Amino acid sequence: MTQTHTGVRGDSGPAVAELVAGRVLDVPDFPKPGIVFKDLMPLFADGAVFREVVDGIIAHHGRESFDVVAGIEARGFVVAAAIAYATGVGVVPVRKAGKLPRATHSASYALEYGEATLEVHQDAFTAGHRVLVVDDVLATGGTAGATLDLVERAGGTVSGFTVLLELAFLGGRERLAPRPVHALLTV
Repeated sequence: MTQTHTGVRGDSGPAVAELVAGRVLDVPDFPKPGIVFKDLMPLFADGAVFREVVDGIIAHHGRESFDVVAGIEARGFVVAAAIAYATGVGVVPVRKAGKLPRATHSASYALEYGEATLEVHQDAFTAGHRVLVVDDVLATGGTAGATLDLVERAGGTVSGFTVLLELAFLGGRERLAPRPVHALLTV
């Protein structure tokens, strides 16, 4: 049984926002003391809800608006693969440094609890490929900003950016402006 959340909001409306909100678990002090980790694994484990969320992302962007989906490590891979499969396009992983076997572009950035580096293969996209970028959570915008820049450096054109959950109090959307952000749930 899921709990009803009053006043939930998201860019695809309250019904989709409620679906996401009902399947997020807060895990205090992970990965560091003072951080509240937003665990979306219950959403991924609920087949009907996961399908509805993926269909909602596709409906928002339109099946014909992208040629490939890029997923940000690691939970973004789950969403990206589902969208790619449902629309018949390819999927490209944006990985942590040192995980890809061929020549890469890399970008380092600050995140809410440290620093990190992401990489994408230099040949990941054909020039002009329209790329839908997806991830699980938008926090400070560091990961997203680095990824969007990597897609463009690798020859892709960002056609959209979607997250399942946006932590608005951390200001990620503002840091990504003027790029549009599509968040299914904003808290």
